Amino acid sequence: MALCAKEKTSRGGPAAPTPAEDSGEAPAAPHAPLAVSQDNDLLGPLADWGPTTTPVGAFHLLPVRLDRDLPLLTRWMNDPTVAVFWQLAGDEAVTEAHLRAQLAGDGRSVPCLGVLDGTPMSYWEIYRADLDPLARHYPARPHDTGIHLLIGEVAARGRGLGSTLLRAVADLVLDRRPACARVVAEPDLRNTPSIAAFLSAGFRLSAEVDLPAKRAALMVRDRVLRDLL
Repeated sequence: MALCAKEKTSRGGPAAPTPAEDSGEAPAAPHAPLAVSQDNDLLGPLADWGPTTTPVGAFHLLPVRLDRDLPLLTRWMNDPTVAVFWQLAGDEAVTEAHLRAQLAGDGRSVPCLGVLDGTPMSYWEIYRADLDPLARHYPARPHDTGIHLLIGEVAARGRGLGSTLLRAVADLVLDRRPACARVVAEPDLRNTPSIAAFLSAGFRLSAEVDLPAKRAALMVRDRVLRDLL
């Protein structure tokens, strides 16, 4: 759990020894780590949400650190299965630009590494859907919270992990953000495995929406239905 231990250390907790290749901090030169702006009125201190227990193991959302995560995320973005939907294939500069746009923002979108039992295996973006351009395309409500997800490791795909983790993360959002009544997502309509995973995770198909880059399935998980679906 070296990544989790390093996160705790960076927030002032006790240090835990980790192998050099697993440490969460790189030397400040040539690039200092980029801090994430966290506004409690937007998403709140997501870094403090901590791990959650799931049927497949302990799962932790760790806000992305470029010095630690950029090579791994670049590799995932260049996977053909991922690239067709995320359209971020290319060298590290492409992925870095996508991440920096969020990290340098006001905290309304937080990119995260998904760590399952200590192993990074997925990438997530937790964002304020009601403050996102998406809100122009559906009847958004205050504090609607959105999810983007990709399973990075090929061995983790096709095993039902996506639906299990989507349910866990949606519950985490609802538990940590009392003002949020709905968790939403907008996977590409062509991405039928993703849509199936959302449905299995307790989301409902609310509508089909035309977004600038795709026709999407608007998926919604309602707080009032979370114990029924």
